[in-house]
Amino acid sequence: MIKKNIPNTLTLGNLFCGCLALVQAFNGNLVWAAYFVGISLVLDFFDGFAARALKVSSPIGKDLDSLADMVTFGVVPGVVMFKMLSFTLAPLYLTDIFTGTEAKTDSLIPYLGFIITVFSCIRLAKFNNDTRQSDSFIGLPTPANTMVICSFPLIAQAQIESQGLNLLEYKDLLPVLSWFLVGITVVFSILLVAEIPLFALKFKNFSWLTNKLVYSFLAVTAVLVALLKFVAIPLVIVLYILVSIVNNIFLKNKV
Repeated sequence: MIKKNIPNTLTLGNLFCGCLALVQAFNGNLVWAAYFVGISLVLDFFDGFAARALKVSSPIGKDLDSLADMVTFGVVPGVVMFKMLSFTLAPLYLTDIFTGTEAKTDSLIPYLGFIITVFSCIRLAKFNNDTRQSDSFIGLPTPANTMVICSFPLIAQAQIESQGLNLLEYKDLLPVLSWFLVGITVVFSILLVAEIPLFALKFKNFSWLTNKLVYSFLAVTAVLVALLKFVAIPLVIVLYILVSIVNNIFLKNKV
């Protein structure tokens, strides 16, 4: 009984951390929201890994995973994008950006962030009913999309702390930043449901021959993270998409 519930416990841990991330995001502390999402990502990886290793996969576990993912990797990135857009449209609140500052604006533009939540819901529903996605993905996985969205507060805060930037000096550029975030919202929402085959970072065994693509990708990821830190996160996701396209189309190696 204990062995059977280990993966579900990890899944519920993912959900719990997603709820904590939501609280932090609503309070304007997007940095801590990103940290809690990071913990959720680890738990989300190991719940599936544990289920396969212990051979205790079940329909309930699959449903729990999708429900937890909808909160952590669906609602949370939508709220984070909503808050980031609110910050860019309320420059007087930028002195303590992403660390607990309340940004208020009358603009409707921040609500576009919830497009991410809508398309994440569609993505998860498609995943549960698409037999082609048992060993690979069709469209960008919601955790990868959330990593990109939540990396922006971490990148911004790291730049502020390392270079002592005063964002009020750059407030004239904030409208450009807001439209950049809108563009990210639209592009990555489309990628969530796009018919693009992407390789899965799953291990059925640990042999080099069957996992050489995953091992190589993880090695490059580790190097990028070591060199670029948080800036590496969106670059890694873009690289993930490009490598999948090369693997599936140019190398004719269907996943």
